[in-house]
Amino acid sequence: MRETLKHLRKSPWSARFGLLVVGFYVFVAIFGPLLTPYGESEIVGFEYEPWGAEFLLGTDNLGRDMLTRLIYGARNTIGIAFLTTLLAFLIGCIAGFLAAVVGGWTEQGISRVNDILMAIPQLIFALLILTIAGTSIPVLVVVIAVLDSTRVYRLARAVAMNIVVMDYVEVARLRGEGLWWIMRSEVLPNALPPLVAEFGLRFCFVFLLLSALSFLGLGIQPPTADWGSMVRDNATLITFGDFTPILPAASIALLTIGVNFIVDWLLHKSSGLKDG
Repeated sequence: MRETLKHLRKSPWSARFGLLVVGFYVFVAIFGPLLTPYGESEIVGFEYEPWGAEFLLGTDNLGRDMLTRLIYGARNTIGIAFLTTLLAFLIGCIAGFLAAVVGGWTEQGISRVNDILMAIPQLIFALLILTIAGTSIPVLVVVIAVLDSTRVYRLARAVAMNIVVMDYVEVARLRGEGLWWIMRSEVLPNALPPLVAEFGLRFCFVFLLLSALSFLGLGIQPPTADWGSMVRDNATLITFGDFTPILPAASIALLTIGVNFIVDWLLHKSSGLKDG
């Protein structure tokens, strides 16, 4: 704990700002139901009521409290994006480590399948699959995770290729250690720094893709609150000079900036470069 605080004190202002932003979003996502005055889908007034004492950020196109929807949107959007990123890393890291450790035809086969998936535009492919398979949350998570795991695979394989030629891996092979033991105990610990940084970047891409799909109507489905669909449902207010629809869009942008600040700091630390 003391070592962590020491690193935080030495961190740049951008990293501290990013940690503050992410911490605030996590707090809102966890304690959202305790912070909101109304239910997630509760209709509490007329549509498009202005900001006021009763509704701090007004109401949406159905008369639901915008502040409540914004807070629940943080919980749903961030939670689903985090779960999707975890699944993408699980798939991509296992495939990448397996390809690097085994090599040969196994590596060639996995890499060619990965190249085929990467050759298809991600958003278009996601729209196609979701149109066919439906837009339930489990389907949404699996589709985005599989598509995003292709990027994780390339990094995991590249990092693992530099690790499997090291002496300690050869010693583990000579001891008779199994494939999964080598991947878990030798490759993974030494590949963690770049993978942790990549996790932050991939989370941002998944988060933005999920919001884009919701904006297009194929992401998180109503009445579940989601920032992407909130922008779409209330976009007409911009015509009348009301910037309420910009709030969920600004929330997306702020979280993306905060995560990228943290990733930049982690990449700088893992590179071994000293601050100038």
